[in-house]
Amino acid sequence: MVALRDAAREAMTRAYAPYSQFRVGAALQVADGAVFVGCNVENSAFPSGICAERGAVAAAVAAGHRGLARLVICTEADVPTPPCGVCRQVLVEFAPSLDIHSFTASGAEARWSLADLLPHPFTPQSLHHL
Repeated sequence: MVALRDAAREAMTRAYAPYSQFRVGAALQVADGAVFVGCNVENSAFPSGICAERGAVAAAVAAGHRGLARLVICTEADVPTPPCGVCRQVLVEFAPSLDIHSFTASGAEARWSLADLLPHPFTPQSLHHL
Protein backbone atom coordinates (compact mmCIF):
# COMPACT_ATOMS: atom_id res chain seq x y z
CA MET A 1 0.00 0.00 0.00
CA VAL A 2 2.87 2.38 0.77
CA ALA A 3 4.25 2.09 -2.76
CA LEU A 4 0.83 2.84 -4.25
CA ARG A 5 0.36 5.82 -1.94
CA ASP A 6 3.80 7.15 -2.87
CA ALA A 7 3.07 6.71 -6.59
CA ALA A 8 -0.23 8.58 -6.22
CA ARG A 9 1.45 11.39 -4.27
CA GLU A 10 4.14 11.73 -6.92
CA ALA A 11 1.49 11.86 -9.66
CA MET A 12 -0.37 14.53 -7.64
CA THR A 13 2.71 16.78 -7.80
CA ARG A 14 2.47 16.70 -11.61
CA ALA A 15 -1.23 17.63 -11.75
CA TYR A 16 -2.23 20.58 -13.89
CA ALA A 17 -4.89 22.36 -11.84
CA PRO A 18 -4.57 26.12 -12.43
CA TYR A 19 -8.33 26.73 -12.10
CA SER A 20 -9.43 24.67 -9.10
CA GLN A 21 -6.05 24.44 -7.34
CA PHE A 22 -7.27 20.93 -6.39
CA ARG A 23 -4.45 18.58 -7.36
CA VAL A 24 -5.19 14.86 -7.45
CA GLY A 25 -2.95 11.88 -8.07
CA ALA A 26 -4.06 8.32 -8.58
CA ALA A 27 -2.24 5.00 -8.62
CA LEU A 28 -4.13 2.06 -10.05
CA GLN A 29 -2.92 -1.47 -9.45
CA VAL A 30 -4.09 -4.10 -11.92
CA ALA A 31 -4.54 -7.83 -11.40
CA ASP A 32 -0.96 -8.78 -12.28
CA GLY A 33 0.44 -6.17 -9.87
CA ALA A 34 1.43 -3.53 -12.44
CA VAL A 35 0.74 0.06 -11.40
CA PHE A 36 -0.50 2.88 -13.59
CA VAL A 37 -0.72 6.50 -12.47
CA GLY A 38 -2.75 9.51 -13.46
CA CYS A 39 -3.15 13.11 -12.39
CA ASN A 40 -5.89 15.61 -13.01
CA VAL A 41 -5.39 17.81 -16.05
CA GLU A 42 -7.68 20.84 -16.18
CA ASN A 43 -8.52 22.93 -19.22
CA SER A 44 -9.95 26.41 -19.67
CA ALA A 45 -12.86 24.71 -21.48
CA PHE A 46 -13.85 23.01 -18.21
CA PRO A 47 -15.53 19.88 -19.60
CA SER A 48 -12.29 19.09 -21.45
CA GLY A 49 -10.34 18.27 -18.30
CA ILE A 50 -9.71 14.76 -17.03
CA CYS A 51 -9.58 13.39 -13.51
CA ALA A 52 -6.59 11.50 -12.14
CA GLU A 53 -8.58 8.29 -11.77
CA ARG A 54 -9.71 8.25 -15.39
CA GLY A 55 -6.16 9.08 -16.50
CA ALA A 56 -4.89 6.03 -14.64
CA VAL A 57 -7.63 3.83 -16.12
CA ALA A 58 -6.78 5.08 -19.62
CA ALA A 59 -3.08 4.30 -19.07
CA ALA A 60 -3.89 0.78 -17.84
CA VAL A 61 -6.25 0.05 -20.73
CA ALA A 62 -3.76 1.47 -23.26
CA ALA A 63 -1.18 -0.97 -21.86
CA GLY A 64 -3.61 -3.88 -22.35
CA HIS A 65 -4.96 -4.25 -18.80
CA ARG A 66 -8.59 -4.45 -17.78
CA GLY A 67 -8.51 -6.29 -14.44
CA LEU A 68 -8.38 -3.46 -11.91
CA ALA A 69 -7.47 -4.51 -8.36
CA ARG A 70 -6.91 -1.42 -6.20
CA LEU A 71 -7.01 2.36 -6.55
CA VAL A 72 -5.18 4.85 -4.35
CA ILE A 73 -5.99 8.56 -4.51
CA CYS A 74 -3.97 11.41 -2.97
CA THR A 75 -5.08 15.02 -2.57
CA GLU A 76 -4.16 18.08 -0.56
CA ALA A 77 -7.68 18.25 0.87
CA ASP A 78 -8.32 18.24 4.62
CA VAL A 79 -10.38 15.06 4.42
CA PRO A 80 -9.94 12.01 2.16
CA THR A 81 -11.72 12.45 -1.14
CA PRO A 82 -13.58 9.70 -3.03
CA PRO A 83 -13.67 9.57 -6.84
CA CYS A 84 -16.20 11.86 -8.51
CA GLY A 85 -19.35 10.41 -10.05
CA VAL A 86 -17.96 10.29 -13.58
CA CYS A 87 -14.88 8.40 -12.37
CA ARG A 88 -17.06 5.99 -10.40
CA GLN A 89 -18.98 5.21 -13.57
CA VAL A 90 -15.77 4.59 -15.54
CA LEU A 91 -14.31 2.41 -12.77
CA VAL A 92 -17.44 0.25 -12.44
CA GLU A 93 -17.07 -0.75 -16.08
CA PHE A 94 -13.91 -2.67 -15.15
CA ALA A 95 -14.17 -3.50 -11.43
CA PRO A 96 -17.60 -3.20 -9.76
CA SER A 97 -16.21 -3.90 -6.29
CA LEU A 98 -12.87 -2.09 -6.66
CA ASP A 99 -10.99 -1.41 -3.41
CA ILE A 100 -10.38 2.38 -3.11
CA HIS A 101 -8.09 4.16 -0.63
CA SER A 102 -7.83 7.92 -0.34
CA PHE A 103 -5.07 9.80 1.47
CA THR A 104 -4.58 13.47 2.31
CA ALA A 105 -1.27 15.31 2.43
CA SER A 106 -1.52 15.26 6.23
CA GLY A 107 -1.89 11.46 6.27
CA ALA A 108 -5.62 11.05 6.88
CA GLU A 109 -6.98 7.96 5.15
CA ALA A 110 -10.34 6.55 4.11
CA ARG A 111 -11.23 3.31 2.38
CA TRP A 112 -14.28 2.38 0.34
CA SER A 113 -15.51 -0.30 -1.99
CA LEU A 114 -16.70 1.03 -5.33
CA ALA A 115 -19.88 -0.98 -4.76
CA ASP A 116 -20.54 1.14 -1.65
CA LEU A 117 -19.82 4.41 -3.48
CA LEU A 118 -21.97 3.47 -6.48
CA PRO A 119 -24.64 1.08 -5.19
CA HIS A 120 -26.86 1.05 -8.30
CA PRO A 121 -24.49 1.41 -11.25
CA PHE A 122 -25.24 1.59 -14.93
CA THR A 123 -23.25 -1.35 -16.31
CA PRO A 124 -22.86 -3.08 -19.67
CA GLN A 125 -25.67 -5.40 -18.56
CA SER A 126 -27.93 -2.33 -18.34
CA LEU A 127 -27.75 -2.12 -22.11
CA HIS A 128 -29.29 -5.55 -22.65
CA HIS A 129 -32.89 -5.40 -23.75
CA LEU A 130 -35.43 -7.74 -22.20
